Amino acid sequence: MSVDSKSKDAIIKINNFRMDFGSKTVIKDLSFEVLRGEVFGFLGSNGSGKTTTIRALLGIYQPTAGSLLVDGKVFSVSSGIRLGYLPEERGLYKKETVIDIMVYFGQLKGLSKREARSQADAYLKRVNLLDKANTKIDKLSGGQQQKIQLGITIMNSPELLILDEPTKGFDPVNRRLLMDIIEEHQKNGTTVIFVTHQMEEVERLCDRALLLKDGKAYAYGSIKNIKSKFDGASLDDIFLKVYGDENKEVGGEL
Repeated sequence: MSVDSKSKDAIIKINNFRMDFGSKTVIKDLSFEVLRGEVFGFLGSNGSGKTTTIRALLGIYQPTAGSLLVDGKVFSVSSGIRLGYLPEERGLYKKETVIDIMVYFGQLKGLSKREARSQADAYLKRVNLLDKANTKIDKLSGGQQQKIQLGITIMNSPELLILDEPTKGFDPVNRRLLMDIIEEHQKNGTTVIFVTHQMEEVERLCDRALLLKDGKAYAYGSIKNIKSKFDGASLDDIFLKVYGDENKEVGGEL
């Protein structure tokens, strides 16, 4: 979906960001912007620094140098911006029922109990899990739990949605369903930062993207411009070209 950069301001501004862990430099002088209302692909191999950047943006890590601003200021829980964050590491209260856990988190996001129940019911119907409303989380499949986690993330219509591998492990039907949901939120004005290794998802959803390699921006801009930099190659081929050798090595995300 196209976003005109001339008519959009930046909801996220990262300037000269550096992140050291002891003697190891993970992020090296990284600068980029995410425009309000766009879907922004944040791409890279495992260990390239994507999760480190997101954690620093949200105040979980203190940057070694540089600035990371959300809506013009350093992020805090009292910033006033409605944020939805789906980390790669999932976690739910396993012994609670689906509806109880969704209502609980909805209320934490500022909804009344009635509003939270209404939004939870609507979402469960949307993802074909309404019949699981009174089922305990630990009785659901991994994919069903992941749907619930996403549902909690998007409750209260966040202004900024950060999704780290939201379709990981999904079959094609459920992957398409969740991409539809993401598109619906963007149409309603939500800004989405989308971390994924699925390049067809980037092709479908993202307006612009950044390819992070060794803690630096390897390519940054519109999908069209990134592809033109690589002589019109597909994003799959670009990813393999940029990260292929790295992915042969064993390593975890930082």
